Amino acid sequence: MDSNLMNMVAGWKAAGDLILAEQMPMFGGYCGGIEETAICDVASTLASFTILGTDMHLDGPVHIRWGNTTARETLQIAAHAAAAIDINTNLIIANQYYTLAGPCTEMCLLETAAQAVTDSVSGRDLISGVAASKGVVKDRGTGMEARMMGESAIASAGMDIERANRVIDNIVSLYENSYSHPPSGKRFQDCYDVDSITPSKEYLRIYDKAVETLNKCGLEI
Repeated sequence: MDSNLMNMVAGWKAAGDLILAEQMPMFGGYCGGIEETAICDVASTLASFTILGTDMHLDGPVHIRWGNTTARETLQIAAHAAAAIDINTNLIIANQYYTLAGPCTEMCLLETAAQAVTDSVSGRDLISGVAASKGVVKDRGTGMEARMMGESAIASAGMDIERANRVIDNIVSLYENSYSHPPSGKRFQDCYDVDSITPSKEYLRIYDKAVETLNKCGLEI
């Protein structure tokens, strides 16, 4: 944090802007393990509001080896950090989604659903995504992933922690062995009609298959 950043924040405040700051702690990096990264996550969230004067904070713990937010460890970090902030403050908190798999794949949709359940049950106010293929591959993002994010969050709203843990464990166990070789999926223009902005029949079939899988995992969409 330097004077240039503080000057920008002061300018935004003077203009009456709503400010959302993003911070994504790295699990397995300088933060350390699950517990240490969760502490850093909470601390940086509080710093976002107290030092920068933000109105909302966007989170998203990232796995240092795989580069996703949907790993078992990063979901645990996100859940504990969000629950701690939600229980003890009135701050508006959000979470960012980075999946390993690309669009038009069941794995991408399952990853998205696992994080959406985590966020919904742990008290997130906003969810942001989905940056498929870790958000680093061109044209790898569509509205179907966002649809799964929303429908999964709604389906898990009000779910008790014990049931949510079982559901998340069931979902994550289906894709975590594919981290070293995730399906790349398809580009937006290859799984959508770019004129009408509608998903292809193939993607709709994959989506329906993912919903069936999630229902078997205990998430009723």
